[in-house]
Amino acid sequence: MSEPEPSAAHVALWPGAEDWLAELRDQRRVSPHTLSNYERDLRRLQTLAGNASPAELTALDLRRFVGRLHASGLSGRSIARSLSAWRGLLRWLARRGVLDANVAEGLHAPKHPKRLPDALSVDEAFRLLNPVATAETPNANAEREQVLQCRDQAMFELFYSSGIRLSELVGLDMDCLTDLRQGEVRVLGKRNKTRVVPVGRTAQTAVERWLNVRAQLLKTEDEPALFLGQQGKRIAPRTIQLRLNRHGQQQGLPQRIHPHQLRHSFATHMLQGSGDLRAVQEMLGHASIASTQVYTHLDFQHLAQVYDQAHPRAHRSKAATAQADASRFNPEQEDKKAT
Repeated sequence: MSEPEPSAAHVALWPGAEDWLAELRDQRRVSPHTLSNYERDLRRLQTLAGNASPAELTALDLRRFVGRLHASGLSGRSIARSLSAWRGLLRWLARRGVLDANVAEGLHAPKHPKRLPDALSVDEAFRLLNPVATAETPNANAEREQVLQCRDQAMFELFYSSGIRLSELVGLDMDCLTDLRQGEVRVLGKRNKTRVVPVGRTAQTAVERWLNVRAQLLKTEDEPALFLGQQGKRIAPRTIQLRLNRHGQQQGLPQRIHPHQLRHSFATHMLQGSGDLRAVQEMLGHASIASTQVYTHLDFQHLAQVYDQAHPRAHRSKAATAQADASRFNPEQEDKKAT
C-alpha cells in the first residue's frame, strides 16, 4: 500500500464519510468547529492510506499512520482527536455492514503532557479590565475608536464576569438583554445545550454603555447580534481575539492574552473564593466534573505559593508539592458524596 506524506493535497472523502458527518451535525448536534476538525482528520487518514479503501485498512496500518503523525511533530492531543474521528467513521461503516470490524478500536495516541489552564491573577485581571485612555483631541477616528473600546469593554467584562466561551459570547443576541438586566445571561453552549450563568453589576453596566452607542455601528435595524463588528454585522471570533490581545498590550501585560484565558481566570478565581467545584462546573457548562477538576490544581498551586512564601519552614520539595497536588482531589470520592 502506498503511503503519501501526511501533508499531501486535498482529497475527496470516502463514500459514507459525508453521511457520517451529516449524522453528527443533524442528529448529535456536533459543533461546526468539531465537524471541521473531523473532516480534516478523515482527509488526513485518506492521504495516509493512499489508494486503499476503508475495508483494506488493518490495525497495523493505523498504528503505522499514528507513528508517522507523531514523527511529523503532531501533538498527542491532535493525534487523539484524529483517532477519535477515525474510530467514529470506521465504527459507523462497520455497523452498516461495509466493514467486517472496526480496526481502529483499542488504538491509542501517544501520551501527551497535561497542560494547566493559563489563568491571570486577580491583580492582572483587574489591570486588564481597566479602560484604555482615549485621545483628548476629538476627531472622527478617535470617536470611532471610542465606540469600539466601549464594545470591547462590555465583551471583556462579560467574559470575566460569566466565564462563557468565545462562541457563546459571539452568539449572544439582543433578546438576551432582559436576562442581563436581571443579573444573568442565557447562552447556547456545546451540542446546543442552554444554560444560565450569573453576571456581575460591572459587566451589566459595561453592556448598558455599549447599548448606548451600538447604533453607531449598526447598518440594518434587523441585525439581532448583541456585539457588532465594524461592518455592522455580528462580530467575528478572530476580531475579538485580536482586540483582546491588543488591549492586554496597551495595559502593559507581558503575556499574550486570549479569550479563553478570561474563562480560565473566571473559573480559577471562583474556585479560590468559593471552593464549590460543582457550582463552577455548572457555570462553565462542563458535562463532566473531570473537565472542571483541573482548576483544583490551579487553586492548590496558588495556596502552595502563599505557603512557601510565608511559612518559615516551608521549602518543600517539588516532589512533595506534586504528590499533594495530585492527591488533593479524588473524583471517585466526590462522586460518592454527590450521590
